Amino acid sequence: MASYGYEAIDASGKTVKGSIEAENIEKARNDLKGQGLTVMDVKEQSLLTQDINIDIGGRPKARDLSVFCRQFVSMIRAGVTILDALRMLTEATENKKLQKAINEIRVSAEKGETLASAIAEHPKVFPDLMVNMVAAGEASGSLDKSLERMAVQFERSNKTKSLVKKAMMYPVVVIIVAIIVVIVMLVKVIPSYVTMFDQMDAELPAITKAVQAASNFIINKWFILVPCIVVIVMATSQFSRTDAGKHFFGKLALLIKPIRNLVVKTASAQMARTLSTLMGSGVPLVEAVEIVSRTMTNVYFKEAMEAAKDDIVIGQPLSIPLQRCGLFPPMAYHMIRIGEESGNTEDMLDKLADYYEEEVEMAVATVMAAMEPMIIVVLAGIVVVLIGACMAPMLTMYEAIG
Repeated sequence: MASYGYEAIDASGKTVKGSIEAENIEKARNDLKGQGLTVMDVKEQSLLTQDINIDIGGRPKARDLSVFCRQFVSMIRAGVTILDALRMLTEATENKKLQKAINEIRVSAEKGETLASAIAEHPKVFPDLMVNMVAAGEASGSLDKSLERMAVQFERSNKTKSLVKKAMMYPVVVIIVAIIVVIVMLVKVIPSYVTMFDQMDAELPAITKAVQAASNFIINKWFILVPCIVVIVMATSQFSRTDAGKHFFGKLALLIKPIRNLVVKTASAQMARTLSTLMGSGVPLVEAVEIVSRTMTNVYFKEAMEAAKDDIVIGQPLSIPLQRCGLFPPMAYHMIRIGEESGNTEDMLDKLADYYEEEVEMAVATVMAAMEPMIIVVLAGIVVVLIGACMAPMLTMYEAIG
C-alpha cells in the first residue's frame, strides 16, 4: 500500500494534516471521509516527503490506560455517545500511539464493529484483559462499570509493578556505578602505582600482581573483553526468552528467599486482583483463569494457573488446584475456598488483593533492607582489594628499609 499525505477539516471545523496508507488515492479519500473528515487535498508521499514515524515504545503505560478508562466512564455516564466519546478522547490523549489506536477504534465502531472487537484489533496497545472486560460490559449493558474496574485494575497493577521496579533499581544502579569505579581504578590509578613500583625495582606482592594483570588485560585486551560482554548479555537475553530460560530464571527467583517472598506475594496480588476484576464484570471463571495465566510473569505461576483452568473445566473449585501447586501461600487458597463456600468469591478476591498489595510493599522494604548491607559488603571487599594492591608494596619497602 502507498502512503498519502492529506489536509482535511474535522467535525469541529479544525484543519488537520496527516498521512494515511491505502491501496490508491480514491481509497484514501473514502477512508478519510469514513473518519468524518472533509477532504481538502490528498497527495501520494515520496520518500522525501512522507512522515517519519519512529515507534520507540511498546504499549502505553498502565497510567495512560487508566486515565483513558476513567475519562471514557465519565463521558458515558454524562450521556455522551460512544463515538463522540472516542472522538473527544482522541483529541485529549497525549500518548501518540494510544491516540492513533483510539481514532482507529472510532473508525471501526462507525463501521458497525463492537467496541470490544475494535479494541482487539490493537493487541500492542490494549491487553487481552481489557478486551474481555469491554466485551462483558457490552453484553451485560454495564460498559461503564467494566471500564471503571479496568481503571482500578490498571492503577493497582501499576503501583505493584512500580514497587517491584523500585526494589530492583537500587542494586542495579549501585552495581553499575561500582563497575565504572573499578574500571577507572584499574585503567587510570593502578597503572600509575605500578610504574612507580617498577622504577623502585621492588618485588610486588601477589595481590598487586593480580590487580596489575587485571589492569593490563582491560587496557590491552579491551577489544576482546567488550565484545565478549556484549555477546554474553545478548545470549542471556535470548536464553531468557526460550522455554528453558523462562524456567531457569523462574526457578532461580523462587530459590532466593527474599526474592521468592516478593515474587509469590506479587503473583498472589496480581492473580486476585485480575480474577476479581474479570468475575465482577461477568466473565466466566474458566475464561477468567485463562486470562490470568497469560498475565503472570513467572512461568511457574503461569503453568499453575493453566493447570487450574483444566481442573475447573472438570468441575473442581479453584482453591484445590491453587493449593495443590504449592506456589501460592495458604492465605490465598483458604480465602478463595471460604468465598466459594459462601458464594462470595468476588469479594474475597478483592480483600485478598488488597491484603497482598500491602504485603508487596512490605516485601519490597524487606528486599531493600537485605540488599543494602550485602551491596555494602561487596563494595567494601572491592575497595579493600584495590587499596591492598596499592599499599602492600609500600609496606613491604618500609619494612625492608626499617
